[in-house]
Amino acid sequence: MLNTETPSASHTDLDLYDTGDLVNALVEDQLQAVQAVRAASPTLARAVDAAVPRMHRGGRLVYVGAGTSGRLGVLDSVELYPTFSWPRERAVGLIAGGADAMFVAAEGAEDDSAQGARDVQAVNVGSNDVVLLIAASGATPYVLGAMDAAKAAGALTIGLANNPGAPVTTLADIGITLDTGSEVISGSTRLKAGSAQKMALNTFSSALMVRLHKVHGNLMVDLKATNAKLVRRAVALTMRATGCDEPTARATLQACDHHVKVALVAIRLGCGVATARAKLDAAGDSVRKALGAV
Repeated sequence: MLNTETPSASHTDLDLYDTGDLVNALVEDQLQAVQAVRAASPTLARAVDAAVPRMHRGGRLVYVGAGTSGRLGVLDSVELYPTFSWPRERAVGLIAGGADAMFVAAEGAEDDSAQGARDVQAVNVGSNDVVLLIAASGATPYVLGAMDAAKAAGALTIGLANNPGAPVTTLADIGITLDTGSEVISGSTRLKAGSAQKMALNTFSSALMVRLHKVHGNLMVDLKATNAKLVRRAVALTMRATGCDEPTARATLQACDHHVKVALVAIRLGCGVATARAKLDAAGDSVRKALGAV
């Protein structure tokens, strides 16, 4: 029996707990998700380093999963645009059962390996793409079918599973095992297995974006200011990175369509936004290089 499916030896009378103890048991069990991701950190780092050159060549991130795993992949893909200005067309989320499965469970769809392959082929996965294949069990047919098609296309395949020795990790180019063990509610991998998957995906994509110069220091300088909250955030980031006052930050951001990177370079170097953009382009989009700090 898979570790994720094995009944937990802890909290066997969970249904008898008072509500306080019940909540504490569920929360405490989640700590194992953090430990599992920490143990996988070296492999996550290797996956980031392997993905960087493909992204420089114009590749895409393609997330594949079923059920909770699929939804977590779609979530990570969707958030890359507002957070890092990563082009929407370069972050593709595939979920068993199609878009409707984001909102209504399509449990039988995960058993269709041929559909997994077809879905990967339909988005024209190629050799510069990085395909993240996510499955708590590590043996979901839809995901394995997608892996076969991705490997045939020459893509870099990264498998994430919550069971050691799972096919999705052993067959991928890079396998990331998030060994969360049995669930406190037996078999419910939307609990700590899902938490570990989300942390691993967040870590992978965030580290990748740092490597692609989407972050300066620890500041999110490539966000898309698409609403009032994000405009305020862009202003605050610009002020923090440059030490300028709010009117200067707002005026400079207004002149460059609220692109924090451009505003930061323009203010720090005392140049116009067009010059700042040119310097960033020449520096490979690195703020540090554009400022001459590296």
